[in-house]
Amino acid sequence: TQRTRKGEITMINESDFRQAFPVFADKDIYPTAQFNFWLNFSKKMMNESRWVDLYDEGQMLFVAHYLVLYAREAEATSNGDSANAGQVQGVETSKTIDKVSVSLDVSKITLDDAGHWNMTTYGIQFYQLIRMVGMGGVQL
Repeated sequence: TQRTRKGEITMINESDFRQAFPVFADKDIYPTAQFNFWLNFSKKMMNESRWVDLYDEGQMLFVAHYLVLYAREAEATSNGDSANAGQVQGVETSKTIDKVSVSLDVSKITLDDAGHWNMTTYGIQFYQLIRMVGMGGVQL
């Protein structure tokens, strides 16, 4: 969808998204169909008049978050773990390999009440924008 913002026509598309986030360049890992699904979903979930100048950036972070979750699920099922498809996973805070154990304190980087948005860095960034966009009253 094209829209005018301060005289400028803007449109989120796959090419711009992949250029802004080069980590998503591999269409085998992050398929176009998934990009389109989450972009269309973001349009339904995000009130453009509320987001104003941050709408494009918000959409990109929204899509990036869900593409990461999709890729994690796809990797797990391709490794023969399809029995756990759709299983909810939290933020990993410790890992042990052989005799080496590492624990991380993620409490300083996760956001209170952010739920699943805490599962990716893109989700955390999106949720921070949600907090800013949601500030103040809305005049009708």
